[in-house]
Amino acid sequence: MLDLDLTQEIAALRSTFRDIRSVVDVDALQSEIERLSVLAGAPDLWDDTDNAQKVTSALSHRQSELARVKSIESRLDDLEVLIELANEAGDEESALESRAELESLQKTIGQLEVQTLLDGEWDDRPAVITIRAGAGGVDAADFAEMLMRMYLRWAEKHNYSAKVMDTSYAEEAGIKSATFEIDAPYAFGTLSVEAGTHRLVRMSPFGQAGKRQTSFAAVEVIPLMEEAGAIEIPENDIRVDVFRSSGPGGQSVNTTDSAVRLTHLPTGTVVSMQNEKSQIQNRAAAMRVLQSRLLLLQKEQEAAQKKELAGTITASWGDQMRSYVLAPYQMVKDLRTEHEVNNPSAVFDGDLDGFIAAGIKWRKQKQD
Repeated sequence: MLDLDLTQEIAALRSTFRDIRSVVDVDALQSEIERLSVLAGAPDLWDDTDNAQKVTSALSHRQSELARVKSIESRLDDLEVLIELANEAGDEESALESRAELESLQKTIGQLEVQTLLDGEWDDRPAVITIRAGAGGVDAADFAEMLMRMYLRWAEKHNYSAKVMDTSYAEEAGIKSATFEIDAPYAFGTLSVEAGTHRLVRMSPFGQAGKRQTSFAAVEVIPLMEEAGAIEIPENDIRVDVFRSSGPGGQSVNTTDSAVRLTHLPTGTVVSMQNEKSQIQNRAAAMRVLQSRLLLLQKEQEAAQKKELAGTITASWGDQMRSYVLAPYQMVKDLRTEHEVNNPSAVFDGDLDGFIAAGIKWRKQKQD
């Protein structure tokens, strides 16, 4: 007969989960879902497409958050039953299943616990990520594209919505820059710890054989603000340039000049969009990102906390926050949190949760 005793582990999980549940405030969450459901059920909801998308997205996020909490409650109850049945039947296979489920729950509850640390003003907003190739020539451009794929794969693994808004391809390989949106619960709060300079060390596939190459890429993360009246920008402060979208190798993708570049003259802030179908849609998307960047800049200036959220990132020596080393050894290490793994392939394939959790905890400690 088995004597599988996971009582202490389950008690610890239940204690952590009670704390999380109180922070999440399930009753308030259910009330918000009811309110949004009424709005989503209005017959004229889609008369205003932008507002409809905002309502349905908010409803989906709240429902997902509530479902996650209820799922954990159910899994904790089921785990205790599974352990009891395994002990009664003396079933080693059920015992292994119980231990595997315990480890899965520990990971899930740990991730949810980290999310409760996200209490910033814009932490619950979608995130707009911009990646720019830095020092390192063609290797840097290739690295920038690797980082873009890494974040898109992370979103895909979590079933989060990701939308590429603009891509500027490099001449030989990779990208000069890219901007994409990730819409998920607490996307900005979660991904903002990824902002900074990332450094890659590897045997260059583009240079002379046997030589290691160091290259850099900058990652900027800003919250995507509400569209209506986020910040007023006088028309005279904006220069609008229209150009033809480009694909890899500089080839034309569209037969019309539908891509749009907005330059905010007083600050020099530039936003380009080319992935929508029309010039009007690209301009609207670019304006929303420009408003978000300027509002963030305004808040930073008001609080005298320049560079705290998005900041100015130089993408070169002396400014790096994470190193990806592929030669002479294999390691990815965050220089702020000391979190490291020895499997760069998994990280580049979107396995970022450990780095993100460590970054959020590190930031919270700094704030406290």
